[in-house]
Amino acid sequence: MNPEILLAYLHFLALIGTASLLVSELVLCRPGLQGDALHRLRKVDSAYGAFAAATLLTGGMRLFWGAKGGVYYLANPVFHTKFGLFVAIALLSILPTVRFIGWSKAARRQSGFVPDAAALARVRLLLRVQVLLLTALPLLAAMMARGVTSFR
Repeated sequence: MNPEILLAYLHFLALIGTASLLVSELVLCRPGLQGDALHRLRKVDSAYGAFAAATLLTGGMRLFWGAKGGVYYLANPVFHTKFGLFVAIALLSILPTVRFIGWSKAARRQSGFVPDAAALARVRLLLRVQVLLLTALPLLAAMMARGVTSFR
């Protein structure tokens, strides 16, 4: 099999997994969250992080070993926008991850623990923003695949 096709396929799978797990987090993270659901949310978040890392790794592999090569991507403002959005999503995921870990630990120590409503609302907002930003990545990828090098 052509290595470029395999890298593209693995990159798509990683991004689809990332998106699926992020949406799963949003579905799980709801008012009244407690007990096993808090532990499940922490595990889903760990998988989300792993798939995001796989997305970054496979993207890097395509950057350096893909058919277009690094020169094409590194000179392309659309690529920089796509990578910048990916970094923004990663940064926005830090607080939810910290909260999920803390909530899971609190649930182990205290039966019936329920996260603070305001903290839960902030985390849900950050998850929604991540989902929104993530929807732009495939558009930017399609633009790059068709040779778009500017936003004019």
